Amino acid sequence: MAEYHLNAPLSDGDARKLRAGDVVYLTGIIYTARDAAHKRLIDLLDAGKELPFPLKGAVIYYVGPAPAPEGRPIGSAGPTTSYRMDSYAPRLHSLGAKASIGKGKRDEAVKQALKDHGGVYFGATGGAGALISMRIEAARVVAFDDLGTEAIRELKVKEFPLLVINDACGGDLYVQPDLKAVGLE
Repeated sequence: MAEYHLNAPLSDGDARKLRAGDVVYLTGIIYTARDAAHKRLIDLLDAGKELPFPLKGAVIYYVGPAPAPEGRPIGSAGPTTSYRMDSYAPRLHSLGAKASIGKGKRDEAVKQALKDHGGVYFGATGGAGALISMRIEAARVVAFDDLGTEAIRELKVKEFPLLVINDACGGDLYVQPDLKAVGLE
Protein backbone atom coordinates (compact mmCIF):
# COMPACT_ATOMS: atom_id res chain seq x y z
CA MET A 1 0.00 0.00 0.00
CA ALA A 2 1.02 3.59 -0.56
CA GLU A 3 1.48 6.72 1.53
CA TYR A 4 0.17 10.09 0.37
CA HIS A 5 0.40 13.70 1.51
CA LEU A 6 -2.76 15.38 0.20
CA ASN A 7 -4.48 18.75 0.50
CA ALA A 8 -8.11 19.33 1.35
CA PRO A 9 -10.44 19.99 -0.28
CA LEU A 10 -9.72 16.86 -2.30
CA SER A 11 -9.80 16.70 -6.06
CA ASP A 12 -11.57 13.91 -7.88
CA GLY A 13 -8.17 12.60 -8.98
CA ASP A 14 -6.87 12.54 -5.40
CA ALA A 15 -9.85 10.57 -4.14
CA ARG A 16 -9.89 8.10 -7.05
CA LYS A 17 -6.20 7.18 -6.75
CA LEU A 18 -6.49 6.06 -3.13
CA ARG A 19 -6.89 2.39 -2.24
CA ALA A 20 -8.02 0.64 0.92
CA GLY A 21 -4.99 0.36 3.21
CA ASP A 22 -3.26 3.50 1.96
CA VAL A 23 -2.00 5.93 4.59
CA VAL A 24 -2.85 9.59 4.03
CA TYR A 25 -1.54 12.71 5.77
CA LEU A 26 -4.10 15.39 5.06
CA THR A 27 -3.43 19.14 5.17
CA GLY A 28 -5.98 21.87 4.59
CA ILE A 29 -9.59 22.60 5.52
CA ILE A 30 -12.00 19.91 6.70
CA TYR A 31 -15.43 20.20 8.33
CA THR A 32 -16.89 18.51 11.38
CA ALA A 33 -20.42 17.15 11.44
CA ARG A 34 -22.21 14.49 13.43
CA ASP A 35 -25.79 13.18 13.50
CA ALA A 36 -27.74 16.34 14.32
CA ALA A 37 -25.67 18.51 11.98
CA HIS A 38 -26.12 16.02 9.13
CA LYS A 39 -29.88 16.10 9.58
CA ARG A 40 -29.82 19.90 9.40
CA LEU A 41 -27.66 19.81 6.26
CA ILE A 42 -30.18 17.53 4.56
CA ASP A 43 -33.05 19.75 5.76
CA LEU A 44 -31.29 22.76 4.17
CA LEU A 45 -30.88 20.85 0.90
CA ASP A 46 -34.53 19.75 0.96
CA ALA A 47 -35.56 23.39 1.45
CA GLY A 48 -33.40 24.48 -1.50
CA LYS A 49 -31.09 26.51 0.74
CA GLU A 50 -27.34 26.94 0.59
CA LEU A 51 -25.13 24.83 2.86
CA PRO A 52 -22.80 26.53 5.37
CA PHE A 53 -19.70 25.17 3.59
CA PRO A 54 -18.86 24.15 0.02
CA LEU A 55 -19.43 20.45 -0.67
CA LYS A 56 -17.16 20.29 -3.72
CA GLY A 57 -14.14 18.27 -2.59
CA ALA A 58 -15.22 18.48 1.05
CA VAL A 59 -13.85 16.20 3.73
CA ILE A 60 -16.29 15.73 6.61
CA TYR A 61 -14.95 14.56 9.96
CA TYR A 62 -17.43 12.78 12.22
CA VAL A 63 -16.35 14.28 15.53
CA GLY A 64 -17.76 16.20 18.47
CA PRO A 65 -14.59 17.72 19.91
CA ALA A 66 -14.03 18.45 23.57
CA PRO A 67 -13.69 22.09 24.65
CA ALA A 68 -10.34 23.65 23.79
CA PRO A 69 -7.80 23.81 26.60
CA GLU A 70 -5.98 27.11 27.05
CA GLY A 71 -3.61 27.78 24.17
CA ARG A 72 -5.14 25.19 21.81
CA PRO A 73 -7.75 25.67 19.06
CA ILE A 74 -9.64 22.50 20.00
CA GLY A 75 -9.82 19.81 22.64
CA SER A 76 -9.66 16.08 22.18
CA ALA A 77 -11.00 15.31 18.69
CA GLY A 78 -11.38 11.56 18.25
CA PRO A 79 -13.67 10.10 15.59
CA THR A 80 -17.20 8.97 16.28
CA THR A 81 -18.88 5.86 14.88
CA SER A 82 -19.66 6.50 11.24
CA TYR A 83 -22.71 4.32 10.61
CA ARG A 84 -24.94 6.94 12.27
CA MET A 85 -24.29 9.19 9.24
CA ASP A 86 -24.86 6.44 6.65
CA SER A 87 -28.37 7.59 5.75
CA TYR A 88 -27.03 11.07 4.86
CA ALA A 89 -23.63 10.34 3.30
CA PRO A 90 -24.72 9.12 -0.16
CA ARG A 91 -26.57 12.36 -0.87
CA LEU A 92 -23.64 14.49 0.25
CA HIS A 93 -21.29 12.47 -1.98
CA SER A 94 -23.68 12.88 -4.91
CA LEU A 95 -23.38 16.66 -4.44
CA GLY A 96 -19.57 16.77 -4.38
CA ALA A 97 -18.30 15.66 -0.96
CA LYS A 98 -15.16 13.59 -1.54
CA ALA A 99 -14.41 12.02 1.82
CA SER A 100 -15.55 11.33 5.33
CA ILE A 101 -13.50 10.50 8.40
CA GLY A 102 -14.72 8.34 11.26
CA LYS A 103 -14.45 4.90 12.73
CA GLY A 104 -16.26 1.64 12.05
CA LYS A 105 -17.90 0.05 9.02
CA ARG A 106 -20.09 1.78 6.43
CA ASP A 107 -23.23 0.36 4.86
CA GLU A 108 -23.54 -0.78 1.25
CA ALA A 109 -25.27 2.45 0.13
CA VAL A 110 -22.30 4.53 1.31
CA LYS A 111 -19.80 2.20 -0.34
CA GLN A 112 -21.79 2.38 -3.59
CA ALA A 113 -21.87 6.20 -3.38
CA LEU A 114 -18.07 6.21 -3.03
CA LYS A 115 -17.79 4.17 -6.22
CA ASP A 116 -20.42 6.20 -8.09
CA HIS A 117 -19.00 9.61 -7.17
CA GLY A 118 -15.29 8.93 -6.64
CA GLY A 119 -15.18 9.22 -2.88
CA VAL A 120 -13.24 7.73 -0.02
CA TYR A 121 -13.86 6.84 3.63
CA PHE A 122 -10.95 7.41 5.98
CA GLY A 123 -10.50 5.83 9.37
CA ALA A 124 -8.99 7.86 12.18
CA THR A 125 -7.67 6.15 15.25
CA GLY A 126 -10.34 5.85 17.91
CA GLY A 127 -9.12 6.47 21.46
CA ALA A 128 -6.40 8.85 20.27
CA GLY A 129 -8.43 12.06 20.25
CA ALA A 130 -5.90 14.09 22.23
CA LEU A 131 -3.10 13.04 19.88
CA ILE A 132 -5.21 13.70 16.77
CA SER A 133 -6.09 17.18 18.03
CA MET A 134 -2.40 18.09 17.88
CA ARG A 135 -2.76 18.05 14.05
CA ILE A 136 -5.51 20.70 14.19
CA GLU A 137 -4.09 24.20 13.85
CA ALA A 138 -7.33 26.21 13.89
CA ALA A 139 -11.03 25.68 14.51
CA ARG A 140 -14.08 27.89 14.15
CA VAL A 141 -17.81 27.23 14.25
CA VAL A 142 -19.42 27.83 10.83
CA ALA A 143 -22.97 26.60 11.51
CA PHE A 144 -25.42 25.37 14.11
CA ASP A 145 -23.67 26.83 17.16
CA ASP A 146 -26.69 25.78 19.24
CA LEU A 147 -25.57 22.14 18.82
CA GLY A 148 -22.55 22.72 21.07
CA THR A 149 -19.91 20.08 20.44
CA GLU A 150 -21.92 18.89 17.43
CA ALA A 151 -21.87 22.30 15.70
CA ILE A 152 -20.23 22.32 12.30
CA ARG A 153 -16.65 23.52 12.58
CA GLU A 154 -14.11 24.38 9.96
CA LEU A 155 -10.80 22.84 10.95
CA LYS A 156 -7.41 23.72 9.56
CA VAL A 157 -5.36 20.53 9.74
CA LYS A 158 -1.73 19.74 9.03
CA GLU A 159 -0.50 16.22 8.27
CA PHE A 160 -3.68 14.77 9.80
CA PRO A 161 -3.05 10.97 9.90
CA LEU A 162 -5.65 8.79 8.18
CA LEU A 163 -6.07 5.28 6.85
CA VAL A 164 -8.17 4.55 3.75
CA ILE A 165 -10.91 2.10 4.76
CA ASN A 166 -13.21 2.25 1.69
CA ASP A 167 -12.12 3.47 -1.73
CA ALA A 168 -13.76 4.50 -5.01
CA CYS A 169 -13.05 1.08 -6.54
CA GLY A 170 -14.99 -0.87 -3.90
CA GLY A 171 -11.99 -1.75 -1.76
CA ASP A 172 -12.83 -2.37 1.90
CA LEU A 173 -10.02 -2.72 4.42
CA TYR A 174 -12.41 -4.36 6.90
CA VAL A 175 -13.28 -7.10 4.40
CA GLN A 176 -9.83 -7.58 2.83
CA PRO A 177 -7.34 -6.25 5.36
CA ASP A 178 -3.79 -5.63 4.26
CA LEU A 179 -2.02 -6.46 7.51
CA LYS A 180 1.31 -5.26 6.17
CA ALA A 181 -0.15 -1.80 5.40
CA VAL A 182 -1.31 -1.31 8.96
CA GLY A 183 1.90 -2.63 10.55
CA LEU A 184 0.55 -5.99 11.78
CA GLU A 185 2.55 -8.32 9.55
